[in-house]
Amino acid sequence: MEPKTFQLNDVVEMKKPHPCGTNRWKVIRMGMDIRIKCVGCGHSVMIPRKDFSKKMKKVLESSQD
Repeated sequence: MEPKTFQLNDVVEMKKPHPCGTNRWKVIRMGMDIRIKCVGCGHSVMIPRKDFSKKMKKVLESSQD
């Protein structure tokens, strides 16, 4: 399985939706931990990089575009 690639300011889809009903998250910080912010309600969560890679489905919008 190839490693998932993502960058700062990408909008990603996670496997489980947020309780607010949205499944779109923006990557706002990268390092050992990844901080993502819910596009729907603005709530932000910090997840270890290893867990984030497991829980992320795909990149919806790349910051390169």
